[in-house]
Amino acid sequence: MKKLEEYVRSIPDFPEEGIIFRDITSVLQDGEGLALAIDTMQNLVADLEIDVVAGAESRGFIFGTPIAYNLKKPFVLIRKKGKLPCETISREYDLEYGTATIEIHKDAVKPGQKVLLVDDLIATGGTTEAMIKLVEDLGGEVVGVLVLVELAGLEGRKKIEGYRLDAAITYEGK
Repeated sequence: MKKLEEYVRSIPDFPEEGIIFRDITSVLQDGEGLALAIDTMQNLVADLEIDVVAGAESRGFIFGTPIAYNLKKPFVLIRKKGKLPCETISREYDLEYGTATIEIHKDAVKPGQKVLLVDDLIATGGTTEAMIKLVEDLGGEVVGVLVLVELAGLEGRKKIEGYRLDAAITYEGK
């Protein structure tokens, strides 16, 4: 059986010279790779007591929904601004070249609920930090952040210090 890392395609010099892009579409395109990714991620947080799984658009949906399904927990969408139909709250965060805004429905997380945040990747930590703030704005408690890939060289962990972060794969470089 292949290791999870073997399913990730590494593309040198993308999007610019000196960067190694970690492409997870190759994980998704392989049934065994996808199953291994979901199982590995879920096993990392097996000790957590959670009430809700939340994921960021769109790859957080891909990994978070099957984990929520397996745990028989609700799944909450965190989406780009303007994509959710009911009343929302939002958070703006910094990107490499500008800003972005994400939103969550006001009724998606109840006060006191324990929330597991799921995404495909943590790099600089901006998206993750914004997701944490959204959940906390609603009175939820973020008990863990779960990602398929951590790009440790970009130090996203520092932005979410004090929160548990589990990654199925960690790459030390950028």
